[in-house]
Amino acid sequence: MRHLPAILGFIAPAALAQDTATTVTYPSPVESRAGMVVCSSNLACDVGARILAKGGNAVDAAVATGFAMAVTYPSAGNIGGGGFMVVRTPRGVTTFDFRERAPLKSTPTMYLDSAGNIDRSRTARGYFAPGVPGTVRGLEMAHRKYGKLPWKDVVMPSVELARGFVLSHDLARGLTREVQRGMRDFPVSVATYGKPGGGEWFAGDTLRLPGLAASLTAIAEGGADAFYKGWIADSIAADLARNGGLITREDLAAYKAVERAPIKGEFKGHTIWSMAPPSSGGIAMVEMLNVLDRLNVGASERYSTRTLHLMIEATRRAFLDRARHIGDPDFVKVPVANLTSKTYAARLAREIDTTKAANSQALAADLMAVAESESEETTHISTADAGGMAVAMTYTLEGGYGSHVVVPGAGFLLNNEMGDFNKKPGHTNDRGDIGTPANIIAPGKRMLSSMTPTIVTRGNELVLVTGSPGGRTIINTVFDVVFNSLQYGMDVRQAVDARRLHHQWLPDTATFEANAVPPAVADSLRAMGHAVSVRGGQGDAHTIAFDARRRVFLGANDFRSRDSRVSVP
Repeated sequence: MRHLPAILGFIAPAALAQDTATTVTYPSPVESRAGMVVCSSNLACDVGARILAKGGNAVDAAVATGFAMAVTYPSAGNIGGGGFMVVRTPRGVTTFDFRERAPLKSTPTMYLDSAGNIDRSRTARGYFAPGVPGTVRGLEMAHRKYGKLPWKDVVMPSVELARGFVLSHDLARGLTREVQRGMRDFPVSVATYGKPGGGEWFAGDTLRLPGLAASLTAIAEGGADAFYKGWIADSIAADLARNGGLITREDLAAYKAVERAPIKGEFKGHTIWSMAPPSSGGIAMVEMLNVLDRLNVGASERYSTRTLHLMIEATRRAFLDRARHIGDPDFVKVPVANLTSKTYAARLAREIDTTKAANSQALAADLMAVAESESEETTHISTADAGGMAVAMTYTLEGGYGSHVVVPGAGFLLNNEMGDFNKKPGHTNDRGDIGTPANIIAPGKRMLSSMTPTIVTRGNELVLVTGSPGGRTIINTVFDVVFNSLQYGMDVRQAVDARRLHHQWLPDTATFEANAVPPAVADSLRAMGHAVSVRGGQGDAHTIAFDARRRVFLGANDFRSRDSRVSVP
């Protein structure tokens, strides 16, 4: 079977800079009968496609692509972070939770200064910011249960990349900026990612990462234990101990990934499968779809005032429930069944005024907050194979380049995920702090996430595989793609390219991508009481659809990511 990297389906952003009433010519989705890989790094996608060509399945391809992106997409691809994977086989759907955990020495008030105020610098970067990484253990767990090729075969391609790969324009520019700014206080990081001899990186330069190659080789040969119990664990623990961090050898040895039942919803004859807590994405998306179904949103056009108003109101309530209820289910009781039920959606729908905006603060008399920002530097991989298996995997370091700390000798970046916890118990205000109990720091606890890897089926057939980076915008981006496809019949290319909306309860503002709606619609929303703002691109939804009639996969990488690709075996 030959390897054929697909030409990426791409629309320059300028091509969409127009009112939605104007006809847009979309490039056709990439087609394949043999399966495909869609992600933010063309080199990593090609690795996954080669794994499919060798006879590997969708899990093999996702694992290989994930390890490759730890090399070629260092701002978010990782072995020092964590994430979630949704796996669909012909027999059913399951999920793997490899979210980072708080170190055992963590305390609820560890990020407060002597005056009791949150010290955000301690979660932004440095040695006090990382949670215990989960990626390597999670990828191994998924591969042990569903992988087809030997473990070493799916990891070793990343080793070859780490020994040297050619930089794209965007990555060269990003690395230069990161070395000069984010990493400047961390000599090992600068030595790892800085250009030999100094100066700027340029497209066409070769980046060599020998420390990372050594770590990946150890993982390929020794499995996840090489990371959590071998010399890599020793390197992590020793570096953090020298520099005031909390992760110990005990934390690493005790880390476990968890297989969890997926969140399941029904919408327009389709079944939605997504991630359960500690991710909030699956619950929020199913809740939003249930409410909009109850309100018969399809009776109006996709970008009409009515549709957008109802979308905002459904989103507002889902994000309020996110703040109020969702956290690590091993530590808090999350009312999953109620939040995702049609009965609860009917109650919410009855409360929505179809003529005017609700007030977010008034909906939560017991809470007062503007939700803290969540970094948008995450990444998503979608894979599918001809045997009926599909994978949606979203993983992250949290902020771009995580903590900016590279482990000496091991060559990889550690995350800064501890910032995703609520950091001041009981203190919720209008400046960006939430103190609700569900997501307070505790030893061994997994922090709340917005990651929303999602698979859609109809009967026994695959329909859609999708997900996105984007912090709290992830939920709305994935929701938009699913909603566009199932409610409005857009093909996969149109569903991904369509302009997006975000609202997260607080701040009480509906944010649209530029030119998402005509000025008259924006004015109508403002007249209903909505605050409306405009942003640049939102999310990065690399998506696979399956045409059951033709038995063909249709891939759409997101134009918002310039180095993305659809690769096929």
